[in-house]
Amino acid sequence: MFWRTSRLSGRRRPLEGPLPIRVLAIVGLWLGTTAAQAACPPPGLDLAGLRALKADGFEVADADRPGLALALPDCLADPDPELRDGIAYEALSAWLRGGKLPPPLRRSLRDRLQASLEAPDAGGFAAPFAALTLAEIARTDRIEPWMTPAERADMVARAAAWLASVSDHRGYVDGQGWRHGVAHGADWVMQLALNGQVDRVQLQRLLDAVASQVAPADGHAYIHGEPARLARPVLLIARRGLVDAEAWRAWFGGLPGRVGDPALAYADEGWLARRHDLAAFLSEIYLAADRSDDERVRALKPLAHAALDALP
Repeated sequence: MFWRTSRLSGRRRPLEGPLPIRVLAIVGLWLGTTAAQAACPPPGLDLAGLRALKADGFEVADADRPGLALALPDCLADPDPELRDGIAYEALSAWLRGGKLPPPLRRSLRDRLQASLEAPDAGGFAAPFAALTLAEIARTDRIEPWMTPAERADMVARAAAWLASVSDHRGYVDGQGWRHGVAHGADWVMQLALNGQVDRVQLQRLLDAVASQVAPADGHAYIHGEPARLARPVLLIARRGLVDAEAWRAWFGGLPGRVGDPALAYADEGWLARRHDLAAFLSEIYLAADRSDDERVRALKPLAHAALDALP
């Protein structure tokens, strides 16, 4: 049975919901669950029970938390934004940030979420919210390293590859809520970029992934803050001071070409969208560099300016 502790009385009482069951049963059900049989809400809970869990700040008994943590990822694919974003993601984030999930459980959660990035995603919700939760897992390793170098390198490669692969550029949709794959992928990359164990070669790989999305080839026009989210890891990588000036010049110098064929200038909707997106991204870098008190970040200002000047 899942228990919660009342903030008023201090007494423990069961979460409301049909068919309360033990955590081992939930773990067993999770291990036997396929994507086609995803269970959300998890067995033994209903929406009312999950709302009660959130109302109590996601407080559960230590013995119960692992089973629920491994069951909630199914809700990251749910079409209901309350379940997906407001409960499942928020619960996992709260437990990860609160140090409530030990490394072995983080590994299990990480591996499951990384696998879901490659699984069919008919609604388009599962992968973006898996990436956002993976950003929270990466954050725990940044604060107190627990991954092996090989595990961390694998996560860097996966994050870079996934961000570069995002082709569903939907952000917020009325009645459906957020997908926001590019922004969530950028957040995952950002947490890795901040990690002092991630080296220069890995940082360059993350930069290249960001570059792949600053002006999507399909001509999608960003309207949900994506350029700012993509700019964050770039600024933080600059602060690390591991990427040299020549590499930065080459990276910024390659961005204007992503707008596309000059023959289409101002006469093609996709070209105009790409120019809009890239100009917005470069403007974010320029303004942040101008305001920074870090010389390594300020060094990006003339590079962003030059790239803006190179746009038709």
